[in-house]
Amino acid sequence: MAERPPLLESDLVLDPLEQFRAWYEEAGRAVEAPEAAAVATATPDGEPSVRMVLVKGFDERGFVFNTNYESRKARELEANPRAALLFYWEALGRQVRIEGPCEQTSPEETERYILTRPRASRLSALASRQSEVVESRDALEARVAELAEEYRDRELPVPGNWGSYRVRPESFEFWQHHDDRLHDRLRYAPDGGGWRIERLAP
Repeated sequence: MAERPPLLESDLVLDPLEQFRAWYEEAGRAVEAPEAAAVATATPDGEPSVRMVLVKGFDERGFVFNTNYESRKARELEANPRAALLFYWEALGRQVRIEGPCEQTSPEETERYILTRPRASRLSALASRQSEVVESRDALEARVAELAEEYRDRELPVPGNWGSYRVRPESFEFWQHHDDRLHDRLRYAPDGGGWRIERLAP
């Protein structure tokens, strides 16, 4: 990883989504899965949990990931509908933090996404009761095989317990590594109808 020059406020565009898009496109040329992100949730009493997800889309409405609505993260989002996302692109020495309220997307949007997934992935989603205790790997594989046979000549159904969430950003933080540990941290914070850029100490 080559050392980069300092990241200055003047290097960023005024729209954090466009800034994210520029970094994301650069990450797409440098890492295998630029869409991989950690998503953190918490219970109403503040007990946190975090896991990796794939963010399958982002636009001015927010950042979308998918999950089982009966999973731990979904249960936590139902009770405390806020989330934090962290994209980390080691090859570039960059990370982006995004925080804000989180909501389910429409069933139509969820269905459009699910229909783009490979059949094997859709079978796994149908077979898995995410976050629940299971007897064994063999039991999971047997359930997948059973569903594959049941729907051998038919279209797979859209799981009623599977869907998408959208994080609506209230803040963005762009972080850039430096070997001397004097990392750059530039945060976009709401400012009226726009954003202001603030530098944070590393």
